[in-house]
Amino acid sequence: MILSPLHSFLRRRWPALLLGLLLALPVSAQERTAVIGARATLTDWSDPLEALGTLAAEESVTLSATVTETIAELAFEGGERVEAGQVLVRLDDREERADLRAAEARRDERRSAVTRLAQLQERNLAPRAEAEDSRAQLRQAQAEVEALEARLTDYRIRAPFAGVVGFRRVSVGTLVTPGMELATLDKLDRMKLDFRVPEVELGSLAPGMRLSAESAAFPGSRFRGEVAAIGSRVDPVSRSVPVRALLPNPEQRLRPGMLMEVTLQRRPRQALVIPESALIPEGERHFVLVIHEGDDGRIERRRVRLGERRPGEAEVLEGLAPGDLVVSHGVERTRDGARVRLLGVADETTSIREILEAGRGRGGA
Repeated sequence: MILSPLHSFLRRRWPALLLGLLLALPVSAQERTAVIGARATLTDWSDPLEALGTLAAEESVTLSATVTETIAELAFEGGERVEAGQVLVRLDDREERADLRAAEARRDERRSAVTRLAQLQERNLAPRAEAEDSRAQLRQAQAEVEALEARLTDYRIRAPFAGVVGFRRVSVGTLVTPGMELATLDKLDRMKLDFRVPEVELGSLAPGMRLSAESAAFPGSRFRGEVAAIGSRVDPVSRSVPVRALLPNPEQRLRPGMLMEVTLQRRPRQALVIPESALIPEGERHFVLVIHEGDDGRIERRRVRLGERRPGEAEVLEGLAPGDLVVSHGVERTRDGARVRLLGVADETTSIREILEAGRGRGGA
């Protein structure tokens, strides 16, 4: 079915239009002004501080060789998760293994010589010096075997920790040299988020402070973490201090290098909050219309002192108590001392749209 432009407009805007019609009805038609209320509630609150940060893996390493040799085997393709100690690259070690076998043979020969001399010495048929010299040669042969075994470990490049391996940059048969990059390995279960805040905010920062972060890659998703460390120096040019936070990343959606919009939650507290739509500004002063439910819906115009604000909400420092009911929609249609008809109370479980639909079902008057 194809909707006309007027039909589409009305479909999108009908809740607001219906509210206007209900509030615009003459008092004689509806007896009292219809309003929607909201309660002053205690809510978790904090003063936001925004910054831009860059992600890094909690642990990150570039895998490289320490010897010059050709690659004999690659045990990864890139992008997969590997476990700590898993062999990722095997270099050609045939020559080193041959040297090891030769060293082991010399060690076994020296061990047999030591055994024979020990037996002869027990019968006083071999000089003591010759036996000691044979034992020294055995220790030397054993040390040579251990050195070759240690050198062979350089021909196996293993994952130093569990993580996600990056794309491989070499192929089987490639001649690698010490320091040559073969792949990257990142531990992504938890991410480091580095950002900077102005020097003047240094006094409000502390390890353990909670924060949230958003990325353009995941619209609508918030990643929460906490401050892990605060830099020891202030940049004399930008007058900012570096901060590092840790973000859990169990689903591994975040990646190193991503840009994040950070919001620090300073001074976390319980605050008395009302909708901004309930405020009546007059210069630097602010008022609200309190509905006295026990006095037949009488309106009291009351001055309030505000604290911080965030989109759609305001913190009330003085003038209201938890549970007080204020007019949130229809403020301009009533006044101090008047009596109103409450259409409903908007909160987390009841939306304005639901209140309007219920009012329409009752005839709107």
